[in-house]
Amino acid sequence: MIQSDMGVVGLGVMGANLALNLSDKGFRLSVYNRTGAVASEFIRAHGQGRAIAVADDLEGLVSQLGSPRVILVMVTAGRAVEGVIEQLLPLLEAGDILIDGGNSNYQDTDRRWRALAAKGIHFVGMGVSGGEDGARFGPSLMPGGAAAAWPVIRDMFQAIAAKVDGMPCCQWLGEGGAGHYVKMIHNGIEYGDMQLIAEVCHLMQHALGLDHDTMADCFEAWNGGRLESYLIQITARILRQRDRDGSPLVDSILDKAGQKGTGVWTAQDALDNAVPLTLISEAVHARMLSARKSERVAAAALLGSVPAVVPEPDRAVYLDALHDALYAAKLVSYTQGFMLMQAAAGKNGWALPFGDIALLWRAGCIIRSRFLGDIKNSFERQPVPLSLLQDPFFAAELRSAQAGWRKAVMLAVGHGIAAPALGSALAFYDGYRCARGSANIIQAQRDFFGAHAYQRIDRDETTRFHTRWMGDGVEEPLP
Repeated sequence: MIQSDMGVVGLGVMGANLALNLSDKGFRLSVYNRTGAVASEFIRAHGQGRAIAVADDLEGLVSQLGSPRVILVMVTAGRAVEGVIEQLLPLLEAGDILIDGGNSNYQDTDRRWRALAAKGIHFVGMGVSGGEDGARFGPSLMPGGAAAAWPVIRDMFQAIAAKVDGMPCCQWLGEGGAGHYVKMIHNGIEYGDMQLIAEVCHLMQHALGLDHDTMADCFEAWNGGRLESYLIQITARILRQRDRDGSPLVDSILDKAGQKGTGVWTAQDALDNAVPLTLISEAVHARMLSARKSERVAAAALLGSVPAVVPEPDRAVYLDALHDALYAAKLVSYTQGFMLMQAAAGKNGWALPFGDIALLWRAGCIIRSRFLGDIKNSFERQPVPLSLLQDPFFAAELRSAQAGWRKAVMLAVGHGIAAPALGSALAFYDGYRCARGSANIIQAQRDFFGAHAYQRIDRDETTRFHTRWMGDGVEEPLP
């Protein structure tokens, strides 16, 4: 019997589409789903003419695979992944490869990688981006874990990945949880991008008084320039979609945003690594606030309404400002995401290929954008800029967008429309470029009530001082 090249466990939307993508590229598969009817329906709908075998159980799946066995697990992150690993482990041998392609927490992936390495099993945590269509026709793939697995699985996954100029959006990212960590950052940036676009749409509709077709026209035009990206493209399509009665469908969708945890993980990790991930954190908080629908409805009645819209002759100027604000804030979002990856790489001992990560996101994923090639260029400079905001290209882009960015944020503030992502991005930009900030007041306060000490700008940084604020005011250097 011809043995399969790979086993796939889990035939939900992503697992089924990755399996079909692999099959299209000529790989022989064995598939298993806990609910047998799902596997049967998959084969009925898609199995004709394909080298895909169905296993009734995991033992049967393993028996159908060649050596070393390669198994892709596509089940819900958390307990389900743990359960599959526990069931598979007695059936595997040293050198076999187990791949988790779900949205697992990178810390879980790191723990599983270490535990399975002790048993000789090569564990890989692979981020998969692109949604249903990406999985089917070319996703962005972010693998990491056991390096010994990469030569075995490389051709399989690079064959099914999206490609730009012949280069697959699939590269090895490092040991342990590196792959899932990069996917987490991807999802955090995705949160930020989506929130920024939502804020701009809200301002267009409620501050400028634009109809949905005009808004869609703007996004289509923007997608032909510096803002070219997947999310800008689909937003134009969303705005044009009509409901059964001919009204804009988006206006009938409840304004409560869901989330599956990766944005929260990104924000939490930023706190753990002392990285100011302000924009993405605000995007997460905005989703949390959106969930308090009944409270917001009550508050709207109690606290008042939005002022009148901008007069029509002034709208074109404000549209240009919104364009610049969206572009600049997106650049800040990616800047913060890469700052966090750089901090995590140092902490975890990962040699993350930052420039190549930008290239992984050029196609097949949700945050693909025109300027990702410019991020790659930034990481090829010598020396590498401390952040993207110090790269000559991005610094020039931000300076040129700054006036419009400020005008857009003032539009939001003046009209009482929440724009936390646009505003926090601008605050980060202004704080980052401020050579002399306000934290001296905070340090004085801390020393006043807690004797936490401070440093002086005219002394060596290694020397710390404490002032007797309520006494004689004498400043004392501390040992």
